[in-house]
Amino acid sequence: MSHSLWWRCAPQNLAHHQPIRLRRLQKPCAGTFPHVRACIFDLDGLLLNTEDIYSLCANTVLARYSRPPIPWSLKAQLMGVPGSSNGEAFHQWAQLPISREQYKAEQQIEQNKMFPMCEVLPGAKQLLEQLSQAMTEADGRKVRIALASSSVTSNLKLKTSRPDINEMIRLISEKHRILSDHSRMKGKRGKPAPDIFLTALQVINEQLDPSEDEIRREECLVFEDSVPGVEAARRAGMMVVWVPHPELYQHWAARESEVLAGTTGLVKLDGLDQTASPGKTNDGWGEKLGSLEEFEYRKYGIRRHSGDVVGSRIWITNKKDGR
Repeated sequence: MSHSLWWRCAPQNLAHHQPIRLRRLQKPCAGTFPHVRACIFDLDGLLLNTEDIYSLCANTVLARYSRPPIPWSLKAQLMGVPGSSNGEAFHQWAQLPISREQYKAEQQIEQNKMFPMCEVLPGAKQLLEQLSQAMTEADGRKVRIALASSSVTSNLKLKTSRPDINEMIRLISEKHRILSDHSRMKGKRGKPAPDIFLTALQVINEQLDPSEDEIRREECLVFEDSVPGVEAARRAGMMVVWVPHPELYQHWAARESEVLAGTTGLVKLDGLDQTASPGKTNDGWGEKLGSLEEFEYRKYGIRRHSGDVVGSRIWITNKKDGR
């Protein structure tokens, strides 16, 4: 599958929806973390190669009308943002001779053909399998996992129609899957606002045993591939692992510290800074990986079900010393 373009689509523009207001967090010193009790995953471009499929489908329609592929300067703004694939920024650039409704219909026809052929990205299934049975190093409590994706339900069904992919996604409880058209997201904003990650944490906490303390935002680790998604995680007060597409990373490598802090300002949402602050540069609450295969459980105080013996907390600035 070509890596020339990544793409995201969702049913609506959430930029004007009511924000979730956050309390201020007192974060630990740079370089240290709380032990992780919950991991929240994006989907497209992180677990599945569907970002490349979005790209292929979009470029197919664009080429039909003699339009070029989208430049990365625009693509980065569209990734992870609900409604952006058929939004104002895209159409201002594309200048297509067809209506938005027709473009959306033609794009969906291509997606319906291609999504069932998607593939699992390296390390995704193994990571979910491990985390689904993992415990916290601190007190042996079960690590919870959730999905927080700007995709929509109908597209998720297509993407997970193959038995092997369906088996992987079932590692995440259906109650813990928050998509952009989920009833709990009504009236809330999409990424880069933190709403979808806070909603995912809310549903996790609702399913905890009464004897368990609620999981705090600072005890959550988000896995993301997009720049707006990383910003959403940081504005939610959560730690983040950024696993970007190689071509996306080429364009953002020089600003990696800004991406990990959630301070790029790539996508603007009215009032966002008044309701949810990003992180700070080099505060140690984010790291970039080339693949999910590189994830270090011990760094985040997670004991894998295979019997890892884990020592005390690891600093994020330490040399990588185990998976």
